[in-house]
Amino acid sequence: MGMSQSYGAFDDGESIATLHRAIELGVTFLDTAELYGPFTNEELLGRALKGRWNEVVIVTKFGMDIRDGSMAGADSRPKHIRAIAEASLRRLGTDHIDLFYQHRVDPSVPIEDVAGTVGELITEGKVRFFGLSEAGADTIRRAHAVHPVTALQSEYLPWERNLEQEIIPLLRELGIGLVPFSPLGRGFLTGTAQRAEDYPEGDFRRTDSCFHAENFAANMHAADTVRAIAEAKGAKPGQVGLAWLLAKGDDIAPIPGTKRRVFFEENAAAVDVRLDTSDVERLDETLRPDAVSGPRYNERNMAMADR
Repeated sequence: MGMSQSYGAFDDGESIATLHRAIELGVTFLDTAELYGPFTNEELLGRALKGRWNEVVIVTKFGMDIRDGSMAGADSRPKHIRAIAEASLRRLGTDHIDLFYQHRVDPSVPIEDVAGTVGELITEGKVRFFGLSEAGADTIRRAHAVHPVTALQSEYLPWERNLEQEIIPLLRELGIGLVPFSPLGRGFLTGTAQRAEDYPEGDFRRTDSCFHAENFAANMHAADTVRAIAEAKGAKPGQVGLAWLLAKGDDIAPIPGTKRRVFFEENAAAVDVRLDTSDVERLDETLRPDAVSGPRYNERNMAMADR
């Protein structure tokens, strides 16, 4: 997403070089969406991956009502799902989507109809696997009963653990993978976060309450444990944050976002950072959700999460 929106200025040349470097290092699970841009992120991947689709797993999403260049709400009507699939395939320049997520649950459309429509696209060879994003337990069960859900994408990191009580046990019961987005706390766990007013116009962090003065210092302090463990291991703080997720199970595949090769390479090296049980327990205890100041979404976006 950050290659095309939300995180300040972007550089298509560097983004494409970063994607090529990812493939070289074996990081081939690439996540996009029609909403990113909107539309321009899929087009960017289409240019970057021309002739290389057999080397990657491409993930995109449907289910948003996009008007005048912005999100107006949810739309998962079967006819709309099909239209988005065709448009995404054209922008990406490929003949199939590996994993097709419902970006947000649409309360006006039964999830059974959504799962059935994606199942038809899978039968037709246009999609390989079905996923959900920010879905609740009831939605996951109902969708999975119609067509197997391969993965759930949702926010999960040491200080955002709302999935642990109900969702993760359900995913493991059903054999569904977890794909955590924003696994580095939008920069807090890397130690690079700035106050809201220090970001340029157009960067969404200017309006994210976690970066505002009343919350910023508390959140940077909450991440001190990550930095301390990283220093002891000779690693980067962000690598420790990713290592925590990797230590939680082989069915968890975090998707840290970056648009520069130097940061991508740093993130990729997290697979070589090993946390022992005491490290994980320390992070679990000191980065409890109540240690974080400010909601993870604004009111409008929180209302679109299915729990």
